[in-house]
Amino acid sequence: MKASILPDKRTIEKVAAIVFALAVWQAGAMLLGESLLLVTPTAVIKRLFTLLPEQDFISAVGFSFLRIVSGFLLALMAGAILSAFAGKSHIAEVMLRPFIVTIKSVPVASFIILCLIWLSSKNLSIFISFLMVLPIIYTNLLQGIKSTDPKMLEMAGVFRVGWLKRLKYIYLPQIKPFLISSCSVAIGLAWKSGIAAEVIGIPDGSIGEKLYEAKVYLSTGDLFAWTVVIVALSIIFEKLFLYFIKSLFAGLEKS
Repeated sequence: MKASILPDKRTIEKVAAIVFALAVWQAGAMLLGESLLLVTPTAVIKRLFTLLPEQDFISAVGFSFLRIVSGFLLALMAGAILSAFAGKSHIAEVMLRPFIVTIKSVPVASFIILCLIWLSSKNLSIFISFLMVLPIIYTNLLQGIKSTDPKMLEMAGVFRVGWLKRLKYIYLPQIKPFLISSCSVAIGLAWKSGIAAEVIGIPDGSIGEKLYEAKVYLSTGDLFAWTVVIVALSIIFEKLFLYFIKSLFAGLEKS
């Protein structure tokens, strides 16, 4: 039986939602009639296609992408290690709690301004992305570790199962949904906070610098075009990273 070449219902719904959003955007821009306040989607697309071939575009995307993704990955590793310690030791969890609560509570703008005293603007987005992502990863993974079936751990202790097999067959399957959901949220937050840090710190050759210049020169088309680029980068990286994580877990389950 031949597979259907028609798109599934979910794909149709996504396309319909995007078309509807663009239609509302276009209608709003036409009703407002002031491109300085709100440009049309077609104007943004035209500006985007003029930006793509420029050398500054590639370098700015690379600059911000490498730093924001680095901050996310560092937070993922640190959150995994800290949650493992906290899951093993209640004292470690108690000692870490004030730091995690503080990072979660303090506004990102306060961290950005404070970190500008310690760091160069060039590396600011790495540290800010790291700080904003860390509590999400740590909290979710710790919850996953705590929800591990104690009977499974008791059985592993009785049969003297090694820590590597415990990790592979007990802990990793348990934390999988917590890891995927936390990464899905954290990636978007990493991009938001990282770009915000660049807009305030204005490092040379970054996307944040381009957004700041668009604001200074009242170039709404550039502002929207670069915003579309940020959203696209965030979505693409999220899809690729989550696909990698799911494939990694699938490989471990088969082995």
